[in-house]
Amino acid sequence: MTTKSDVLIIGGGPVGLSCAYYLLKSGRNVTLLDAKEIGKGSGSGNAGHIVPSHIIPLAAPGVVTSALKWMLDPSHSPFGMKVSLNPNYISWLLKFVLACSEANVQRNIKPLNDLGQLSAGNFAQMIAEEKFDCSYQEKGLLFLYKTEKAFHDGQHEGELIQKHRIPVNVYDKSKIHEVEPAALDDVIGGVHFTGDAHLNPAVFLKLLSDRVRAMGAEMFENAPVTGFESAGGKVRVVRTSVREFEAEQVILAAGAWTPSVARDLKLNIPIQPARGYSMTMSATKTMPSHALILGERRVAVSPMDGVLRFTGRLEVGNYSMTPNPVWIQRIENSAREYLRLDEKLDVKETWAGLRPTTPDGMPIIGRSPKHSNLILATGHAMLGLSLGLGTGQVVAELLNGQEPAFSLSPLRLERF
Repeated sequence: MTTKSDVLIIGGGPVGLSCAYYLLKSGRNVTLLDAKEIGKGSGSGNAGHIVPSHIIPLAAPGVVTSALKWMLDPSHSPFGMKVSLNPNYISWLLKFVLACSEANVQRNIKPLNDLGQLSAGNFAQMIAEEKFDCSYQEKGLLFLYKTEKAFHDGQHEGELIQKHRIPVNVYDKSKIHEVEPAALDDVIGGVHFTGDAHLNPAVFLKLLSDRVRAMGAEMFENAPVTGFESAGGKVRVVRTSVREFEAEQVILAAGAWTPSVARDLKLNIPIQPARGYSMTMSATKTMPSHALILGERRVAVSPMDGVLRFTGRLEVGNYSMTPNPVWIQRIENSAREYLRLDEKLDVKETWAGLRPTTPDGMPIIGRSPKHSNLILATGHAMLGLSLGLGTGQVVAELLNGQEPAFSLSPLRLERF
């Protein structure tokens, strides 16, 4: 059976759903498919942080040195790497090492800032207009620090980010405990990015999925792509396990699975999965009042209505989505170093998900260099949710022949 479509979106995570929403608003007909359940993949169990303050790409000076140090302390390391001789994996690692430079940071601050600010504004607008009840709070993102060096480094990064018109407050020891009473006494300071927000990602994605369906999207779940047919510089047929699709325009937003999904397209898409973990528990007696990052441990904390979530770890090259209980426990141990927590936590869920990570730490957004009717929207690493609505808007603009809200040139696949 063959289904003809106007716009076919491959991938039902934050980016794919966001593209569907803005395309439907523009009057396009949308078909959306996912290999599993729409809105319930790697975007659903993350920290739920909406962070326009994150304007420094993952590949930055000092990252390689820090990663090596972390790996020498495996009991607390927020970073891990799969050992593999796969040529694509080795090539990715080499490109990542080369990209960890000041030049990469300076080149990419503006596009990351443009996309982050656009997306944050879109979140506020969508949640107000659609009346989404998803624990959305505009209380900023607060970094907590226990050592002078980490606090100093955090202040330095805050000063850099502040130069790009992003609001930042710095709190000394007396002020940080007034702002965040859940912090333990030995937390010595904090850096507060007051323009950030957070929400419950699973609830938000369920609401967005329902809204996209109500707007008229045709949605296919448990429909993994098995291949493509291309001719004349266009994608002609998308084959799945359930049927074939012929579409005027195709959007590839398959996250960490993009390279394997796109194998038939003969595109070099340098994405590696980076596994992360979360644990979600019932509300504790002393709930944090802010979304947090525990500075030295790189653990994210997300208070939501009735629950508390800890998120952490970045394991490059690992496709497994089975939570490792050792790391779940270590994330809890890290949280106990900073926060007043109940002696025993009522854990509701443990989770592992994959972040699609490029060597330069930047997303890939733009038309395929080989297919005039294919747009790529992937590679957002840990920021797929945060940058989703901005990506959805600019993809809809690009597909409709309009001028995108900002230049997508730095994000095109051809940069690799």
